[in-house]
Amino acid sequence: MPPFHDKTSRSPVAAVGIIGGSGLYSLLDRAETLDVSTPYGPTSSPITIGDLGGVPVAFLARHGTAHTLPPHRIPYRANIWAMASLGVNAIVSASAVGSLSPDIPPGTFVIPDQLIDRTWGRDDTFFDGADVQHLPFSDPYCTRLRTIATGALEQAGESVRSSSTTVVVQGPRFSTRAESRWYRTLGADIVNMTQYPEVALAAELNLGLVNLSYVTDSDAGESEDDAVDPAAVLDRMASAGSRIRAAVTTIATAIPHDYRARPRVPDDAVRRILDAEVVA
Repeated sequence: MPPFHDKTSRSPVAAVGIIGGSGLYSLLDRAETLDVSTPYGPTSSPITIGDLGGVPVAFLARHGTAHTLPPHRIPYRANIWAMASLGVNAIVSASAVGSLSPDIPPGTFVIPDQLIDRTWGRDDTFFDGADVQHLPFSDPYCTRLRTIATGALEQAGESVRSSSTTVVVQGPRFSTRAESRWYRTLGADIVNMTQYPEVALAAELNLGLVNLSYVTDSDAGESEDDAVDPAAVLDRMASAGSRIRAAVTTIATAIPHDYRARPRVPDDAVRRILDAEVVA
């Protein structure tokens, strides 16, 4: 395994980063855990470094290893900065989502291509000082990684919806029925609480990100009988755990070793962010 990243040499530790629920690190061979200091405070969890099918991978539990961080308190900037500091070029992000369409039932894998941001108050840029950078964000998720992910899952025998629009809500509460209907009129297909600003921050550091969404529920539904229930969501995620882990593994190992995202921010601006002083 490569040595831990050194800020002077910029030695890469992992080619692919995985952000998702706790437990995925059990897939990694020869794993070790790192506490990465960042200019934005601590990450959601220590980062587990290991080998996944011959690919050096960095894994981070988005909500913490004990699921103690609600969506609006996740340190998104620290998480993405840490991934970039370890040499990650591509991020596979796994999320639970609710469906806003009867054509996307629970149990479906979705690779979103668009999002609508309905969050507020989150630190959603690295460039909030004098160095102003305007992020091109017309296609939030990396088109190349989406193609790779869809093809790899289909080849593995998984049925996957290869495009959709995610509406990202503040959380931690779920939607009212009126909100759910409104999101449909906006063109949203699925609803989630964490995909923004995660994908925007990755793009600001010129990292590619693909999201694997797993549909657990029908959001507010049309009646009390089919409205989302938190316990049911957790149960469905647990039941689908092996399937989700297999899907994430399939995507991560399909990413070419020479993958590089299309730059959206000048490299010198990104370098200044990565050279920032860390918080111990």
